[in-house]
Amino acid sequence: MTLVVADAAAVYTLRTADDCLVLSHRLAQWSSSAPTLEDDVALTNIALDLLGQGRSLYARTAELDGTGRTEDDYAFLRDEREFLNCLLVEQENGDFATTIVRQLLSSTFQLAQWEGLTVSSDTQLAAIAAKADKETTYHRDHATDWTLRLGDGTEESHRRMEAALAALWPYTSELFERDDAVEGAVSAGVAPDPERLRVEWDAYVGRVLSEATLTRPETTWAPTGGRHGLHTECFGYMVAEMQHLHRSFPGAIW
Repeated sequence: MTLVVADAAAVYTLRTADDCLVLSHRLAQWSSSAPTLEDDVALTNIALDLLGQGRSLYARTAELDGTGRTEDDYAFLRDEREFLNCLLVEQENGDFATTIVRQLLSSTFQLAQWEGLTVSSDTQLAAIAAKADKETTYHRDHATDWTLRLGDGTEESHRRMEAALAALWPYTSELFERDDAVEGAVSAGVAPDPERLRVEWDAYVGRVLSEATLTRPETTWAPTGGRHGLHTECFGYMVAEMQHLHRSFPGAIW
């Protein structure tokens, strides 16, 4: 299907929805494979929260872009280049340390974003954000607890957390990029200013890494493109897996 958007708010909402859907699918891949039964349940619940957030945002996007598409249309009938999620959330799960670092970095951003969106000029988006804010507080807390346990744990857990940080950190710069869609959404009062989100994100992540005895990576490499449909190689495989059933049985409903 061809990507159609009507205005900056529609693009912004679609990007946010895609972040939620893709991260949800990545976490769902841990189902029955997490290190403990408790975390198997926790990661699945977080994935379900994110899926619910994505569904609400897709419904709002359909109203804003004027296409009347369904949630399934957005999730299952777009090609890889039509997804506008950030590169961070699509990165493969790796080991548990990698998943935890990805979750800390992404949920800290999402929580700041939701808090900013609770005062959005788009009242429907503000209502979605108010509910998501409560859910994402738990997502960040879960990631924080594990970051502290693994970072300041054994020599092996510390090493793995440092390796995960080094691999994922470059993708965080894209979270705060500004383009015409972001500028339009911010100027209309729909979305929060990325610079304010960066201040909150830096402060929280910096404090957690310090308490976990982890070193904040220093790098100038800043991969980008996800917000415009340019993704990493692993994403194409994930999309194929996610859409396989729906595309194999066109018109199928749950």
